[in-house]
Amino acid sequence: MDMVETLKVAVLGAPGVGKTAIIRQFVHHDFNEAYNPTISQDVYRPSVIINGAMFDVKIMDVPKLSSFPVNSSQEWSDMKCRGLRDTCAYILVYDICNLESFEYVKTLRLQIMENRAGLPNEMPIIVVGNKRDLQKHRFTSRHTVSLLVKKSWKCGYIECSAKYNWHIVLLFKELLLSAAATGYKHNHSSTRLQGALQRNSCNIM
Repeated sequence: MDMVETLKVAVLGAPGVGKTAIIRQFVHHDFNEAYNPTISQDVYRPSVIINGAMFDVKIMDVPKLSSFPVNSSQEWSDMKCRGLRDTCAYILVYDICNLESFEYVKTLRLQIMENRAGLPNEMPIIVVGNKRDLQKHRFTSRHTVSLLVKKSWKCGYIECSAKYNWHIVLLFKELLLSAAATGYKHNHSSTRLQGALQRNSCNIM
């Protein structure tokens, strides 16, 4: 029996930006209008199929951090931080109507790069602008943020709406394909992952 690999993904961002809503749309296909702040780290474990290969995905829904853990000691002394230093990929979520939430993501991204030095350059970090359905109230244009994130930060960028399930599947498809491909590069340099991503055994994205 083939071993099922695990892809660990951490979802980080300020309170109220929609981290849990994004995850729940992907895993459970639902959206709760009521806001319930995430107090402790929650873990979701969907399974996906990439190019016929099964992967378990460990998605960590992380409350707001005072800072990204600088070492393993700090990581394991704070329950909110556990597992953050050895994930396959990071999703950094901000609210497109809230400049402060974007500044928080900017700080987090710098801390990740500084405190996980030596990581492969291709480790996926994707910045996600949520609440696209409220784009009339956005603090700046999509083009401006996209240019900064892609050119200066060297990260992926996507906007979505957790409320209307817009671009949620695309977000996880791109991220998980990148994370899986990165993992394969260390063992199978000629492997290329393409094609459809399936969720929860049979649901095609």
